[in-house]
Amino acid sequence: MPGIEDWQGQVGETWASEWLRTDRSFSNLTPQLVDRVLRREFTHALDIGCGAGELSIRVAGARPEAQVLGVDVNESLIATARERAGGSSNLAFEIHDAGRWTPPEEARPQSLFSRHGVMFFDDPVAAFENLRAAASPLGAALTFSCFRSLSDNPFFTQIGALLPKGEDLADPTAPGPFAFADRDRVASILTDAGWRDIEFERIDFEMIAGAGVDPVGDACAYFNRIGPAARALAGMPEEERPPIRAKIAELAASNLRDGKVAMMASVWIVTASTN
Repeated sequence: MPGIEDWQGQVGETWASEWLRTDRSFSNLTPQLVDRVLRREFTHALDIGCGAGELSIRVAGARPEAQVLGVDVNESLIATARERAGGSSNLAFEIHDAGRWTPPEEARPQSLFSRHGVMFFDDPVAAFENLRAAASPLGAALTFSCFRSLSDNPFFTQIGALLPKGEDLADPTAPGPFAFADRDRVASILTDAGWRDIEFERIDFEMIAGAGVDPVGDACAYFNRIGPAARALAGMPEEERPPIRAKIAELAASNLRDGKVAMMASVWIVTASTN
């Protein structure tokens, strides 16, 4: 499963080149996450693991009076986010590991948020301790989304069923997409890091893999570039790939409805505060 080194390298490069597809995949979740972030007032905000910048851009657009900073470990993702942001005066993107980030004293955030960017810390307790220390001493809110268990996410299990045995899709403790599936573990991490008022909200949504003039082909391109199928295909000889790709196309076609290829996904939206 990808960790921070992968995001600094090829995984991050792929997501930077595929940001249109990855943003679309979360299009039924992102507005709900933005809504939770905007429920609190703030003058400075931090987007943790901002990727190609969509969440930062939306929050900054909704709060023009606030300063929003997005940080990520991958240079290409930050470059993409900066290009998308244009010349927005209240939005910036910088290369940082959020778990070790230290803000200027005058820019300590009252809001810290993330769309699926917090599950990759090598030492999550230390990372969230650092984020709490970086937050405004007057109080701050934390809001992030993370996948629930693999069994709650057909978007991944249906693809996983097509892959050769031995492809491990869910290590429950190692950094990776499902590392924060266990709410008790996440609550313990945040509590140990000094966060309070921890709450979990379950959100089920359709995760979109393909759309446009050829949604099945678009979905195949997504699965061949991102996620467990992409990792499995990259690790097998070229002559073994066509049968897997054919099965992926069949799966995409079976999940085509109303011009979109989509499967259900399930996440936690987690909120907490410093005081």
